[in-house]
Amino acid sequence: METKNKITVRSTINSPISKVWSYWTLPEHITKWCNASDDWHAPRAENNVKTGGKFLTRMEAKDGSIGFDFEGVYDNVVPDKLIEYSMADGRKVNIVFEGDDKRTSIIETFDPENENPPEFQQKGWQAILDNFKKYTETA
Repeated sequence: METKNKITVRSTINSPISKVWSYWTLPEHITKWCNASDDWHAPRAENNVKTGGKFLTRMEAKDGSIGFDFEGVYDNVVPDKLIEYSMADGRKVNIVFEGDDKRTSIIETFDPENENPPEFQQKGWQAILDNFKKYTETA
């Protein structure tokens, strides 16, 4: 996809980059923050965060009515700095981490899918990032 079609979400987390990286990448943390609303959850996560490694996060409605596997392969990983991956459907994601021992900025840019309006996708991904911020700052 062309750059103009990409969607970007961002947040600044009031936590050191080492904690942010761990909470973003370790399965025991991913299952605590990876949902866009309170009626969804991530009951399972697998993550081999290295170039060529695979990831899978199971995302489900808490009532069991619907769910899906969010999965892909890491194209490039630079610890504490960058994650680039390809989702199972071929779309690309780029995540930049910039920070210090007090605060970390995350900028996440992704190729949209064709089923939902871009605004809906941006709100959903931003909600997940907001959940990550809340979890990381309070855990």
